[in-house]
Amino acid sequence: MLADLTAIAFNEEGFMTDPSQWTKEIAEVLAKQEGLETLTPEHWKIIDFCRQAGLASGKSPTLRQITTGTGISTKDLFALFPKGPAKKVAKIAGLGKPEGCV
Repeated sequence: MLADLTAIAFNEEGFMTDPSQWTKEIAEVLAKQEGLETLTPEHWKIIDFCRQAGLASGKSPTLRQITTGTGISTKDLFALFPKGPAKKVAKIAGLGKPEGCV
């Protein structure tokens, strides 16, 4: 069953404004909106890391923090989340837009 996104608050750029509303089902819907049909265990490893880091620090992790924290190379990150992985992961993980993202 698809998650109902109408009860969720998003900003004008499509980022969730309340990370506590996030669920894995919502992540799957957001991933499809970002052009990712299936979230693999590698996707989830990155999403879970970003959620933990983002909720602990109050802001979305940068690309460098993601590669360092997950051990996944920048090249692989771009393969998993094409066209701006840090921004795309933050959106799917229910976090705000990462600092430094355009």
